[in-house]
Amino acid sequence: MAVERGSSFEGGGRAGRSGGASPSFDPLDPLGLDDLLSDEDRAVRETVRRWAADRVLPNIAEWYERGELPGIRELARELGAIGALGMSLDGYGCAGASAVQYGLACLELEAADSGIRSLVSVQGSLAMYAIHRYGSEAQKREWLPRMAAGEVIGCFGLTEPDHGSDPAGMTTYAKRDGTDWVLTGRKMWITNGSVAGVAVVWARTDEGIRGFVVPTDAPGFSAPEIRHKWSLRASVTSELVLDDVRLPADAVLPEVSGLRGPLSCLSHARYGIVWGSMGAARSCFESALDYARSREQFGRPIGAFQLTQAKLADMAVELHKGILLAHHLGRRMDAGRLRPEQVSFGKLNNVREAIEICRTARTILGANGISLEYPVMRHATNLESVLTYEGTVEMHQLVLGKALTGLDAFR
Repeated sequence: MAVERGSSFEGGGRAGRSGGASPSFDPLDPLGLDDLLSDEDRAVRETVRRWAADRVLPNIAEWYERGELPGIRELARELGAIGALGMSLDGYGCAGASAVQYGLACLELEAADSGIRSLVSVQGSLAMYAIHRYGSEAQKREWLPRMAAGEVIGCFGLTEPDHGSDPAGMTTYAKRDGTDWVLTGRKMWITNGSVAGVAVVWARTDEGIRGFVVPTDAPGFSAPEIRHKWSLRASVTSELVLDDVRLPADAVLPEVSGLRGPLSCLSHARYGIVWGSMGAARSCFESALDYARSREQFGRPIGAFQLTQAKLADMAVELHKGILLAHHLGRRMDAGRLRPEQVSFGKLNNVREAIEICRTARTILGANGISLEYPVMRHATNLESVLTYEGTVEMHQLVLGKALTGLDAFR
């Protein structure tokens, strides 16, 4: 039983300046954050929410239990049809949506499951973003329209088996051979890897770190899927193996060299996580709220007990503070004023608080909290991955520490 929007407690408000009655209190939007959204923002949110409700929520528990994401190519085409792939990019078949609209989409997708949001984030904010920002015109025309339509799935190869938080230590190498490039190395924990038609791979060269657009049918490229995960189970995760993969000269991304390229892509993806993590938290909060109002112990609903109400109040405060923070960062991105340190601020806070909300929701549901009949444990385990990918807690703390003190603690 869902909590109905617009339900309220009677009384308790002063009339507004216009003299009208105060708006009713909405338990699902206690700060009235919907007032910050335009009609177009709401339309984008509802489109993604309906798609997730129709295509993901009826199946996600089974997919998670089986540890697979069946029909991923069909799902990608459907996401392309509603404009969710590369949606904040302009041209080449992309929707050109605002940063806030992209964030709202991420929130709704992760409210369904982190694996679905990861599919969209890696496609749009990593692979497509890299090509859109740093690629040649020929690369953009070749790949972006098909990726925006979901006809081609992309992946992003930066992390290596021995180099996660320190990408500067990567050992994947690209050497020149005549006019060609030859890539050798391995990448690890790559979302979409084994179903991708194109990979953006970062490699060390004699000229510094460069990005390469790699068709996955190139000889020497393989992407064995990683199994036995207990998090992001409804997501395709792979290793990339580059065994003397030969590429033409024009496979390199021409507009960037050094770590600035991949790190800017990661910042764009982290922004989506700031919103998405609040989707997982919202799902758990709403599940706990519904359960507290209907589950009876000692002769009354457990939501009538003070300790349960304290938990729900704290969860609501952190959830909606996190959404407000995400909205603020989105407006800054739309204004061209968002800094990477501010994205670290949002990622650090929102994922950390989302996990705590999930854990608190699990205590309210008791034993039912561990059942896949409810979304809580699934979200909690997924967020354990979200906590460490795109930068661990410690890395974002150090980013903020350096920004606050002017002193670099990384080395």
